[in-house]
Amino acid sequence: MKILIINGPNLNLLGRRETNIYGNESFELYFSELQVEFNNVDLEYTQSNIEGEIIDKLHSAGFSADGLY
Repeated sequence: MKILIINGPNLNLLGRRETNIYGNESFELYFSELQVEFNNVDLEYTQSNIEGEIIDKLHSAGFSADGLY
């Protein structure tokens, strides 16, 4: 099973921006925890602050992923 996680604007700042609201854990750390917990799933993620790049990623993923989040 392959799951593609697509993060949008400002999620590259997790762990550094408004930690009192969003916490101090980066998405990279969270992603590594997901990989351990779901080691039987092919997880992939991408992040962009540009909406067009996110749409391009969705189009390039096509139907190769079993799910998008």
